[in-house]
Amino acid sequence: MPTSNPIFREFQSDISKIELPTKFTYPFYYEPHPISIIAAEELQKELHNNPIIQPFFDSTNAQCLPAGKMFGVLIVKDKENKIGYLAAFSGKLGKHTHLEGFVPPVFDLWNKDGFFVKEEAVLNAINRKIEELEQYGIYKHAKALLIKQIEEEKTAISEKKTLLKQLKAERKILREQQTALLSSCDFELFNEDLVKQSLRDKHELRLLMTYWQAQIAQTKEVINDFEKLINVLKEERKLKSNALQKKLFQQYRFLNFKGEEQDLLDIFEQTALQQPPAAAGDCAAPKLLQFAYLNSYTPICMAEFWWGESPKSEIRKHQHFYPSCRGKCEPILGHMLQGLQIDDNPLLSNPALNKPLEIVYEDDYIAIVNKPEEFLSVPGIFIQDSVYERMKLRYPNATGPLIVHRLDMATSGILIIAKDKDSHKALQSQFIKKTVEKRYVALLDGNISEENGYIDLPLRVDLEDRPRQMVCYDYGKPAKTKWEVVKRTDGKTKVYFYPITGRTHQLRVHASHALGLNTPIVGDDLYGTKSDRLYLHAQKITFKHPKTYESITFEVKESF
Repeated sequence: MPTSNPIFREFQSDISKIELPTKFTYPFYYEPHPISIIAAEELQKELHNNPIIQPFFDSTNAQCLPAGKMFGVLIVKDKENKIGYLAAFSGKLGKHTHLEGFVPPVFDLWNKDGFFVKEEAVLNAINRKIEELEQYGIYKHAKALLIKQIEEEKTAISEKKTLLKQLKAERKILREQQTALLSSCDFELFNEDLVKQSLRDKHELRLLMTYWQAQIAQTKEVINDFEKLINVLKEERKLKSNALQKKLFQQYRFLNFKGEEQDLLDIFEQTALQQPPAAAGDCAAPKLLQFAYLNSYTPICMAEFWWGESPKSEIRKHQHFYPSCRGKCEPILGHMLQGLQIDDNPLLSNPALNKPLEIVYEDDYIAIVNKPEEFLSVPGIFIQDSVYERMKLRYPNATGPLIVHRLDMATSGILIIAKDKDSHKALQSQFIKKTVEKRYVALLDGNISEENGYIDLPLRVDLEDRPRQMVCYDYGKPAKTKWEVVKRTDGKTKVYFYPITGRTHQLRVHASHALGLNTPIVGDDLYGTKSDRLYLHAQKITFKHPKTYESITFEVKESF
């Protein structure tokens, strides 16, 4: 018998032979379960043909969104133990918060009859008043006049002081000349007249300063009258906005598997943020779980995928699966998943366990290590095993920090170890001055048509989804990479990367971003598709020995 809830989707594909997972998906690092992939594929087929949704992702349509959207599927079991799935999209689709067949928002703040729309209209009215005052002709004229007056005052007083200095110098010369020519009595009278001239000059300077002070004060008074009104409105806006935000956060109430409920303020109170970020609770995953709990569906597993064009700053590939964002979703899902049996967090296990660490070269001052992939350079939050810890054991008498530079955990290749403080300082200085020459080799998941090039895309961390990096021209740090093709085989391209800067995930982002090579590195689980490993290797390095100052080069061939 069909389910009474039209949002519960029955599988069109045969899933009878698929073994269901025993634990729910760990949402922040996962490989989609086969049944989640089937659900996602069925949903994607619908997205292609849905007359309401399809125009939002059609670049030839006026309704096309500026960037794609994250969609999610949640495999569930109903009260009769029937397996189906729910579908959701993050935020809004155009102006739509509700669409047939998709779970509704946890709280519909855009309901035209709800408090948010009405109170937002009040805030918008205050904004218009502020804008009107700021654009008022007298106010704008007074602000421009003040700038002009301050500059004219500065010029007038400077010119006056220059003139008075010149007159003072002339009086000094006259004194020296007349001392020998006049009698003491006549010189005294002459000098008194010079003193009067000096006092007159100072008086004129004071009058000039007073004049400009009065002019400026008069203009400032006009400006202050307007700004008092503007500040009153801004304070009113701030109070109303804070009250509205608090009221809004209280409407977003989330259940967990145990039936416990918390609002956004409760959930984020114990986090470093303390306050929920904007749009928290509107992502696909919380919407899916909330609907399941409200309708007595048992969650089995889930997956989220990107649909459409990538945003300009982030890297999102059409139809690729992605984990839930940490900034907004981690605290919410941390509450909502309580009571469910969850897959282990793979980031808590040590993939370097029992992996040997090859020493390529060593002397009394340095060592060259070939770091395996999935091996930390320095201890992490949960895993201590790392190159640093292994080197501490190998060189117990070494002084200084040991690690001169780092590689991403997923990247293999050459690391320099310094055995004493002086060597460490000398080597780090070379990295700071960018005199160290490095070459990486990578296998890209596609064909690169050009032979070489240069990538200049500034990077910063994605504050809502660490450790992912994003391109940001406003706040990003410079990130520059040269590259060249080595060979092309079976639809893949092997390239050399020559990083000029050394930003976190620089080569991975520069490879995958649409403004870079637009082709992710094979096995890149953050910016591409997960594989057996990240196919990126620090292959070659050239630097000056910290003691002999001889230029030396080390090269370790990649294993792919």
